[in-house]
Amino acid sequence: MVSRLIEIFEDEKLVEKIKNRLPYLFQLAESESSRAGKIGMEVSSVRERIIVALLIYKFGEANVETEIPITEPEVDARLFGMPVSIKTISGKSFGGVKLIWTVDARKAKEFRESYYPNCDILLVQINWNDMGKFCYIPLEIQKRLFDKIGRRKYIKLPKAGTNPRGVEITKEALASLVQDSKSKSIAINWQKTKVDFNPYKRWVDLWEEG
Repeated sequence: MVSRLIEIFEDEKLVEKIKNRLPYLFQLAESESSRAGKIGMEVSSVRERIIVALLIYKFGEANVETEIPITEPEVDARLFGMPVSIKTISGKSFGGVKLIWTVDARKAKEFRESYYPNCDILLVQINWNDMGKFCYIPLEIQKRLFDKIGRRKYIKLPKAGTNPRGVEITKEALASLVQDSKSKSIAINWQKTKVDFNPYKRWVDLWEEG
């Protein structure tokens, strides 16, 4: 069954909207997740919700399942029943994208030995004051590359003795996936605009109601 995610990249009006709105929305996400100038870890969850909201906007709420069991660590949503993983990365490099978050070295090794690609990926490369991408990486090309290079070249385990934050897809594997002719991408110019954001205003307004 062909994923309908490709329709996002074929919809010219939506492509223009993504180019124009995504930097602003991700800037809002950073503002919402910042304290004393430092961006917190929760920013990744807010970014993920922004992309899920894009799926709902394009395909309708009835066709996007968001209540995903915790037993499916890679799946962030289901579109028409098909699993979708949402990944975000900052900077020019494609290194650092997590396949699973774990601090347990044994679990990380078990994950590497049992992992096989199982869902389409939407990847956002955030690169402030420069160019980045919003990419669709189909499941079929993930499987093809995984089979070709093997799990040890596809998966990067955290270094022993460090404070690991998860198991990653290797930088080389992700770059190959993004460059594959069957992947789709939208070039995004990541420029910041002036954002007047007050994290308390919404809650104050709700206290004032009634």
